[in-house]
Amino acid sequence: MTVWDAASFVISIGRLDGSPIDDAMTHYVAIVEDAGADKAIGIWFPDLPGCFSAGDDIDDALRNAHEALALYAEAEAQEGRALPEPRSLSVLKADPAVLSDIRDHMVALVALQSRAAHAAE
Repeated sequence: MTVWDAASFVISIGRLDGSPIDDAMTHYVAIVEDAGADKAIGIWFPDLPGCFSAGDDIDDALRNAHEALALYAEAEAQEGRALPEPRSLSVLKADPAVLSDIRDHMVALVALQSRAAHAAE
């Protein structure tokens, strides 16, 4: 069985208003963990230690992920640190530290809004 056979599905989200994603926009892979009906949905970014989000349902958690990513970029910029380049899903699948998360949970691509991206440069 391949990693793709085991993964629930991959979600790609863009702007909150539903407008198309700019191909030049930076996207980070997010792990989406649904721990059950009585628990919040958790989201974290393998490339961004300490950057996480949550919500009462998957839609809420994904909306919050945009804000978490922007706040993380802003905090890094204030500390004079650049954000790491996002790794592709193919590269992350080759990372043993991330492979089980990709296999066991949903994966989403979350766009870093351009304002936050420029702050982190």
